[in-house]
Amino acid sequence: MNFAPAGRVEVTSRRFLTLALPATLAQMTTPLLGLVATGAIGRLGDAVLLGAVAVGALLFDFAFWIFGSLRMGTAGLTAQALGRGESVELRAVLYRALVISAAIGLALIALNGPIGTAAFTLMGASEGVHAAAALYFSVRILSAPFAIGNFALLGWLVGIARTDIGLGLQILIAGVNAAATVLLVLYWDFGIAGAAAANVLAEITGTLFGLGAAARLMGSGWRAPWSAVLDRARLVETLAVNSDIMIRTGLLMAVLVFFTSQGARADDVTLAANAVLFNIVMVAAFFLDGFATAAEQICGQSVGAKDHPGFRRAVRMALGWGFGFALPATLALVLWGGAFIDLLTANPEVRALGREFLPLAALTPLAGVAAFAYDGIYAGSTWSRDMRNMMLPAVALYFLVWWLTLPLGNTGLWLAYLAFMGGRGLFQALRMPALERRTFAKSAPA
Repeated sequence: MNFAPAGRVEVTSRRFLTLALPATLAQMTTPLLGLVATGAIGRLGDAVLLGAVAVGALLFDFAFWIFGSLRMGTAGLTAQALGRGESVELRAVLYRALVISAAIGLALIALNGPIGTAAFTLMGASEGVHAAAALYFSVRILSAPFAIGNFALLGWLVGIARTDIGLGLQILIAGVNAAATVLLVLYWDFGIAGAAAANVLAEITGTLFGLGAAARLMGSGWRAPWSAVLDRARLVETLAVNSDIMIRTGLLMAVLVFFTSQGARADDVTLAANAVLFNIVMVAAFFLDGFATAAEQICGQSVGAKDHPGFRRAVRMALGWGFGFALPATLALVLWGGAFIDLLTANPEVRALGREFLPLAALTPLAGVAAFAYDGIYAGSTWSRDMRNMMLPAVALYFLVWWLTLPLGNTGLWLAYLAFMGGRGLFQALRMPALERRTFAKSAPA
């Protein structure tokens, strides 16, 4: 494996886009997992089953993406090891993350009964949605060790600036999932259980591919002594970074679960319409996250190499390219979002309600672009504690706006979500100058 020398980090538009474009495409495949299941079940024309997929998939997002902190934490720690030129630590970061992934995944499988029961009770969905979502959850939970392991593998690939291989990993997972979902749901009539089983198969395939790619990149030097992998100081750092990001992600997912539960408490049509809209806007949101992923790698490498000018250039590029994409993405959703709604559901009531709230949903990329950019900057710099802390006022803002707009119903729910996304970016922007001074003061010339 080749390492960039410690010192000045190359930060050019060409390098930024070389990292960002594969990461962008890779991030776009993530919501495709939800889109494929939503689309396949939606073609059956049953709002209850569509709502069940929305609830089940969101609970999985909550269970898995809380531990998706491993992707961001692993990317930041890997990029900083690369900037310092520490080859043994570069490998050890991955092995620590994989051990943690396996332990968490097996624990989730063991505890799937109480987790599922508590979650569906809190969601407050109708009896029909509850029963179908419980079946989806009981099958898909088997993918836990592999799904979380794929976060670790993807983070490591991002950290070593191999977002092209990360793209291949994500495309493979999405492709296997799409093919298996079509076969199991639309051709072999396995219904909602088939959609869940397709995801399990896709995650297992992705893990095998990712491990093979990592082994090939490391070559004959793939070994790392257990003394390095289990080094106390490094292990404490890894757990601290990942636990902070895990709490931050848990707060984010709590907002999303609350958003979905409010739709479920309204009626099945509102739940289904919000699910369709959310799947559509998440394609644009994950596209933005590609720029954040490039910022993770370059900012992390710049911190490791003590290159402050390179760090500043990476920040400007992440924000500039993000805002440059957000406006046309919002316009595209306004103009063509209705066609995507029709593609994802055949239910006329869901289609009509989805179009009613499309203008608000379309504002999501513009409201959230700074949040995505600063997430990448903070994760690469391993400012995980402050990343967690800045999420707290954003969540408070969300619930404040929701409470103030209760008379507006589902409109108020979308307004609260837009305020939440905008607040995340604002609070991180205000905090960053102090963190930057603290981080680079240590490396300032005497």
